[in-house]
Amino acid sequence: MADVLFDQPLLLLAVLLPGFWAAAWVGIKLRQAHPTREEKVDDDFSFVLGGALTLLGLLVGFSFSMAVGRYDLRKTLEEAEANAIGTEEVRADLLPAGDAARVRELLRSYVDQRILFYTARDAARLRQIDADTARLQAELWSVVARHASVDSSPIAALVVAGMNDVLNSQGYTQAAWWNRIPQAAWALLLAIAVFCNGLIGYHAHGRGASLLLILPIALSITLFLIADIDSPRGGVIRVHPQNLESLAASLRAS
Repeated sequence: MADVLFDQPLLLLAVLLPGFWAAAWVGIKLRQAHPTREEKVDDDFSFVLGGALTLLGLLVGFSFSMAVGRYDLRKTLEEAEANAIGTEEVRADLLPAGDAARVRELLRSYVDQRILFYTARDAARLRQIDADTARLQAELWSVVARHASVDSSPIAALVVAGMNDVLNSQGYTQAAWWNRIPQAAWALLLAIAVFCNGLIGYHAHGRGASLLLILPIALSITLFLIADIDSPRGGVIRVHPQNLESLAASLRAS
């Protein structure tokens, strides 16, 4: 359930907004149960509220930084993957004519699969893409490995090294897409957020119900944005494979 929630930022927003408001409402009810407080208690409460909000701000800032860093990494690896494939396509000229044509044909299909990896959302479709990608990788490697087995020259080694970069770049990309904000960090952030909304409700009793919507709305939108950036597929903000698409157009033209 947690995986689905953090992979669907809009669903997360729909859950967080009423949840945070409910926490503030509970704070109001607790205040109504204890209507009188001493001035010293008010001062202590303000100190606790300020500390809790400061902690919440730090957690939100760290989480946002983690999400943006992972998003930037996914963009960087998409560019690196396109460069690796493009370089190997050029190095295919170093192979015999038959092997070179086969490598170029496989690379064109491989680039199409990599583009689909970035754009697909359906789980069944993704499993098929992964299977097709693995098959193409095996065929590409078999072509260059067969050539290297009969030609141990530095030129053959250069082609093999380039193909190794192509295969490695896909692995790095997949690892980056799996690297998300830990659920334990989300749990701590949400727990502190609920606690702070409860404290705000307890503190804002009698100051207008509209004030209770400010923190829940602002916090819900902020966490929605963090989850959206952190989700490679379910979010609105996603890495567009523009470098791979440019490479695919170039390969088709050639």
